[in-house]
Amino acid sequence: MYGYLIDMDGVIYRGSQLIPGAERFIHELRTADIPFLFLTNNSQRTRRDVATKLQRLGIEIEDEHVFTCAMATARFLARQKPNGTAFVIGEGGLLNALHSNGYAIVDKDPDYVVVGEGRTLNFEMVEAALGMIHAGAKLVATNLDPNCPTQTGTRPGCGALVAMLEAAAGVKAFSVGKPSPLMLRAARKDLGLTTEQTIVIGDTMETDILGGVQLGFKTILVLSGGTSREDVARYTYRPDKVVESIADLHHAQLAHEFSEANPLDGDEPGPSFGGNHRAAVVTAS
Repeated sequence: MYGYLIDMDGVIYRGSQLIPGAERFIHELRTADIPFLFLTNNSQRTRRDVATKLQRLGIEIEDEHVFTCAMATARFLARQKPNGTAFVIGEGGLLNALHSNGYAIVDKDPDYVVVGEGRTLNFEMVEAALGMIHAGAKLVATNLDPNCPTQTGTRPGCGALVAMLEAAAGVKAFSVGKPSPLMLRAARKDLGLTTEQTIVIGDTMETDILGGVQLGFKTILVLSGGTSREDVARYTYRPDKVVESIADLHHAQLAHEFSEANPLDGDEPGPSFGGNHRAAVVTAS
């Protein structure tokens, strides 16, 4: 059984355009009852917002097929300090996730300063956050992506905002989003998969592929996003498979290929491809 963790931007769509083959691949997974999640490092939207966007593009999914870095961050903080408090630089997706995990949003003496993507940042917020960090609040980032793609180009991402606070406060933020094992492992567990059963599909070597490699997942790089075939040679680590786009992927073929690549090792059983199916993880930048 295999399952998928699937990135979105550059894998499923570019801007507002669905990448050819994406609808067919997800329909194939759903028809065969293959587990999968879409992963995104964008903390602005709730999982329902993300699901609605995909549905409007023609992808048949439910809210439960989406896993965001905001969700991963909120779960992590709830384990570290249940019913804690946070000063938030971010938007609805992050606020909703924190509330859902028992956190209160405050503007004085928080346990954590939590930074996500946002379009409403002002210098007063940064100054307030800096004072809270100096007073003992811990700095947490939903991700360290330096920029975010937009319809018209790029804008500063969570990583850029966090870098400003890191420089001013003289501390390093703790990041939960891709390629952090925290987010990828949590997504795998949500699908009920083992390490050997998990496949990551992404378009970015520094997040999707790096995170998958570090955890021992199978990794597939698609070249429909921001990475070219020539770029791959620059990295110490490599994906298990490189394809032009998601249109080149078929679950049955992938299951066969990865099964052949992982023969029985001693007494350890290899992958099984009977009635059960391994889950795939889909990630989004």
